[in-house]
Amino acid sequence: MQLQPLTAISPLDGRYRKQLDELANYFSEFALIRYRVMVEVEYFIALAEQKLFTLPKAKVPALRKIYQEFTIEHAQLIKDTEKITNHDVKAVEYFLKNELKNLGLEDKLEWVHFGLTSQDVNNTATPLFWKDAIEHVYMPALANLVLEISKMAKDWMKVPMLARTHGQPASPTILGKEILVFVERLEGQIKLLGDIPFAAKFGGATGNFNAHYVAFPKINWEKFGEKFVNNNLGLQRMKYTTQIEHYDNISAQFDTLKRINTILIDFCRDIWTYISMDYFKQKIKKDEVGSSAMPHKVNPIDFENAEGNLGIANAVFEHLSAKLPISRLQRDLTDSTVLRNLGVPFGHTILATKSIQKGLSKLILNEAKLHDDLENNWAVVAEAIQTVLRRENYPQPYEALKALTRGGGAITKQSMHKFIDGLKISAALKKELKAITPHNYTGIWK
Repeated sequence: MQLQPLTAISPLDGRYRKQLDELANYFSEFALIRYRVMVEVEYFIALAEQKLFTLPKAKVPALRKIYQEFTIEHAQLIKDTEKITNHDVKAVEYFLKNELKNLGLEDKLEWVHFGLTSQDVNNTATPLFWKDAIEHVYMPALANLVLEISKMAKDWMKVPMLARTHGQPASPTILGKEILVFVERLEGQIKLLGDIPFAAKFGGATGNFNAHYVAFPKINWEKFGEKFVNNNLGLQRMKYTTQIEHYDNISAQFDTLKRINTILIDFCRDIWTYISMDYFKQKIKKDEVGSSAMPHKVNPIDFENAEGNLGIANAVFEHLSAKLPISRLQRDLTDSTVLRNLGVPFGHTILATKSIQKGLSKLILNEAKLHDDLENNWAVVAEAIQTVLRRENYPQPYEALKALTRGGGAITKQSMHKFIDGLKISAALKKELKAITPHNYTGIWK
């Protein structure tokens, strides 16, 4: 059966392909091959800049066009060669040698992949496409989501709301402030993510530049590697490695992405709960169906879909961060197959951010319901009253309010004011206490 969205095994490449099409530029087999070609070309140019061989300056732009104008047809040529070599990076090397012939550089062929092992290419190509995906897709998507949440918080900074701790009515709060809790959490994790470098390995078969040094012992290959990886590629070269990069930094990034996703799961569940409490209505599209059996329903499916996708993403991120830093001795191959799945948690994460934004765009604040919940829960001002009475050194105020609020009857404005009138305190203090309501007892929130 030919691959197309309807026959794809993964929903990322099937049901959700249109929403995630841009990720193919970073996580597809085509993308991996293109990034490998880029590393090999830039390395070839860097060797020439090191004066190991002469490369006409006019050839440099043409060399870079090999990866800048890389096509599906080019990638297929490499895959066809891989069927013969049974080695993906070697197939890239042969492709580039053929391209050099086309550029009239037949005498320079053996400088392609000079002294390298496959992981010098893979452990630079992978962090390169990962870095580009984070910077060009993930960060803009997350920044837009945080901006949208921040705007909602600002719009609702004057909307009092009954808080719930342990699911029970608690001291009132402000809806906008509760949304800002998530903004602060997300911004904190974004800063942490930005502090983690995109690391790479580049140093030959076991990380010591053995082949480079034996061929050219007078060249400072460590300095060359630092310049090539740090300056030319924009990554950070790890100085002491085995055949592979140790993946500690990228694992830290996975863990940070997982925490961000966990915060978003928490956010989705809170918004879902507010919808179930009727604090939010949802905009209705004429032809949409909420339930196949119950015509009245408008389900919070966007937040549910987001929660599910975030959960899948975190499960894979968890495996990636736990597995990748572990490799037997100088290397085993377990990292290779695992790294090919970087697009899976990334795709589910991006899908979730899109779902959350869609869900947020449907929300309609139901201030009347928030007002009614506060009005029906006058017991929550008991904390305020007993605290003011403590200030006045009134005897056992907590116990007095406890007896009132746990007496079995409903606490209303009238019953609370009757209680206040029965206290042996000044008229001025009674006036102060009566001014406290569930709607204004919201603390410091600006």
